[in-house]
Parts: sequence; structure tokens; C-alpha cells
Amino acid sequence: MLSYIIRRSLYIVPIIFGVMLVTFLLFNIVRGDITDQIAGKAASAETRAEIRKEFGLDKPLFFNDEYSPFTTAFWDSQFFNHLKSAITFDFGYSYNDRELIWDKIKRGAGPSLALTVPMLIGTIVISISLSLVAAYFRGKWFDYAIVLLSITGMSLPFLSFILFGQYFLAFKWGLFPVYFWPDLSVWQYTALPALIGIAAGIGGNLRFYRTVMLDELGNDYVRTAYAKGLSPQRVLFKHVLKNAMIPIVTQIILAIPFLFLGSLLLERFFGIPGLGYLMIGAIGSRDDKIINAMVYISAILFVIFNLITDICYAMVDPRVKFD
Repeated sequence: MLSYIIRRSLYIVPIIFGVMLVTFLLFNIVRGDITDQIAGKAASAETRAEIRKEFGLDKPLFFNDEYSPFTTAFWDSQFFNHLKSAITFDFGYSYNDRELIWDKIKRGAGPSLALTVPMLIGTIVISISLSLVAAYFRGKWFDYAIVLLSITGMSLPFLSFILFGQYFLAFKWGLFPVYFWPDLSVWQYTALPALIGIAAGIGGNLRFYRTVMLDELGNDYVRTAYAKGLSPQRVLFKHVLKNAMIPIVTQIILAIPFLFLGSLLLERFFGIPGLGYLMIGAIGSRDDKIINAMVYISAILFVIFNLITDICYAMVDPRVKFD
């Protein structure tokens, strides 16, 4: 397995390089010059030149042909500075407020994780539990009710859950705060958004896990277990759940990197100062440096947890071999 981990880890390098190249092309070439956006169209030539120098826009895109390739000046370009800032996680300053982007990310990570982690845990626990119960009562009224619940949850727009919870649970009934306020504790202003996220995510997850459990129930080892006299509860929770861990692990671990991004809609509607709120604000204000930093960090987390997913396959299923 060690050789597989080393080989997969080496694959991360070209993937991350490709992400940095694509983001550079999108934000520096396709987007064009953003000097007018920062300084305004009425700015003088001196002001524009100062801004271009401050953000490194006065340098060549890829190489400085005026110098030899064996000198550092040859590599002093926008692209290689882009690579350097990504590798060192020094993303520079925001275009709008001139604040360090890394400080913004660190400040927003806490509220986002306080919202998304309970959402993920709650959705997983409830969905897997209900899917096991639905598999136990397959073909009966409870199973049909579970299917109806999951289809209804999948059909309703996510925005309808937000509006319902914010209007009735917060505004009309006063069970939760309607909007973020600095005096509130983190649990007070994330409780309602987390409940809304769990309610909105149960439908699709429940349908997926129910299908996985029913597929496992049709295998030969289940019939053998019943023939040996094992109870349905023991078959479901000891054998079926254990053999269904590969799709469950895949679903869970690949969702972890996206916890970092937060929930764009929930954070925006409830004013939670997390990374989702930061991302929406950066898109609205065309602050490409923040967007670039978020995309880069998300790409790193995704490829790392993709590797962790493959490693977990061997841990939950001894039949999986990497040699």
C-alpha cells in the first residue's frame, strides 16, 4: 500500500499545477486588466501605474524575455509569482479592502465549519439510520413513507427550506435568531441554518443509502446469514451495513473538502461571516484574488481526501488490494 500512496501522492503535483495554470489563465488573461475596476475610469495615469505595480500587473505574463533564462529576473513574471504565492499560501491582499486574504480565510473558516460539520454529521446519521429501517421494512408502509419523504425532499428547492425556516421558525415563532449578530454565540446563529441544511440534504442521501442497503440485501451472504438463523437486526447492522461501507465512505469523505467552502446560500441569507459569505461577496465585487485562493485550497483538499478515500477502501474491505 505504501507504494500506492507514494504514487498517488505524486499525481497530486501535476493536478495542482493544472489547477493553478487554469486559474491563472481565467483570472489574468481571460478577465483582462482590472486597473479600471480598482482605480476607476477617471483615475490618472500615475494612479493606474501605481496600482499595476502594487498588484504585479506591470510584469510580463510568463517570462521576461529581456533577461537570460539563467537569471531570476527571467522568471519574475505574473505566472511564476502566481505559482509562488500558491505554494507558500501567500495570496496577497484583497482588491477591495487591501486586507490580507489569508487573514480573511482564517477568520471565516470557524463559522463555516461550525455550520457545515453539524450539517454533515446530522445528515449522515439520520440518512443511514432511516435507510436501514427502510431496508428492514422493505415493501411495507414505512418503506413507502421513506421513499415519499426522500423524493419530496429532493424535489423541493433548497431556497424554499431557507425561506420556510427563516420566516416561521425564526421570525413568526421566535425559536431562533433571524440573522447573525456579533453578540450571539456560534451555536445560536448556526443552529437554524444547520437544521435547514440537514432537512434539505436528507432526501437525496436517504434515497442513495436506501438503494445501497437494498442492493446488499440481495446478495448471497444475506440469504446464508438468514439460513443460519441470524435475526434480521443482526444481519442488517452487522453484515449489510459493514459491506455497504465502501459507497458510504466515498459519499462521506468526498464531502469533507466542500465543508471548507461553507454553505453559500445559508451563510448569505443568515449573514454568517463564513467562507461561503466571503465567496459570494468576492464574486459580486469581482475580487478574483479571493476566488483564486478559495479554488486553489479547495482543489488541494479534494485531491488529498480523494487519496484518503482510496486508502479507507482497504480498511473497510479486506478484499481491496492496491499491489
